[in-house]
Amino acid sequence: MDGNSMTNSYDVIAVVGPTASGKTALSVELAKQLDGEVINGDSTQVYKGLDIGTAKITTAEMEGIPHHMFDIKEPHESFSVAEYQAEVRKWIEHIQSRGKIPIIAGGTGLYVQSVLYDFRFTEQASDIEVRKRLERELVERGATSLYEKLVQEDPAGAKKIHPNNHRRIVRALEIIEVTGKTKTAHEEDVGQNALYNHLLVGLQMDRELLYSRIDKRVDIMMAQGFLEEVEALWQAGIRDVQSVRAIGYGELQQYIEGKLPLDEAIALIQKNTRNYAKRQMTYFRNKLDVSWFDAELGTTKIVDRIMENLKGLNSSNIKI
Repeated sequence: MDGNSMTNSYDVIAVVGPTASGKTALSVELAKQLDGEVINGDSTQVYKGLDIGTAKITTAEMEGIPHHMFDIKEPHESFSVAEYQAEVRKWIEHIQSRGKIPIIAGGTGLYVQSVLYDFRFTEQASDIEVRKRLERELVERGATSLYEKLVQEDPAGAKKIHPNNHRRIVRALEIIEVTGKTKTAHEEDVGQNALYNHLLVGLQMDRELLYSRIDKRVDIMMAQGFLEEVEALWQAGIRDVQSVRAIGYGELQQYIEGKLPLDEAIALIQKNTRNYAKRQMTYFRNKLDVSWFDAELGTTKIVDRIMENLKGLNSSNIKI
């Protein structure tokens, strides 16, 4: 049975799990089995030049499978979850239009969730003309007048904004005018309804084993030239921006600045990565409906079990 017929109940498959759990290999093998293409679901792997420290997939590891949303940003640029959501939804549509299965793979739970569910971000509720007019009113009529207008239209929201915070007053009024809803109403009850028929595959393992794998992985990264990667970014002036706030980059920049000995920086990377993995698992378990697999089974056995499940679903005409 070919991949398309087996997955005709699904629009999207997502592979999630903590760092160092084997998501990369699993996503590639699933793509091979299901005639799919992989979309990056990690907030740090969108950046060019951040390769070793983000455990970015190599060309060899892709095994000829098309991969998307990697290396799309320069390291000095910012990148928001709203931007990610919009771009990935375009890729999903594009991949599906070619008869392929989109497979999102990554550890940034909010990014994956924002794509699969009806997340709406207030930064999308903007109109530059409305904002300019409100800013003119601010100058011509004063902040007090605009704040009183906000109190009338959104008394609960106004309580959260200081009368002297002109930017937030203008923004709150802009959202109301553009959407017809207050900021609170705009954001409540979002992220509950799925926009795609999707399968969420999760990798989990014993915590101590995962922590051991994380520690070893950091050592391997150092041997692969992680410090040199961070030094190159430092020399290029990439400092105190979103990209290098990723775990590992900040710690090694502290070493470069002479604030930490190298061994302490490495130990701190390992500790911070272990803590991040714990937060990832908490997010996945609390926020997403995941079908969990034991990562210790290995990629081949996990893929076999997923394929068996997909065949069973298809033969029973069960749709998720």
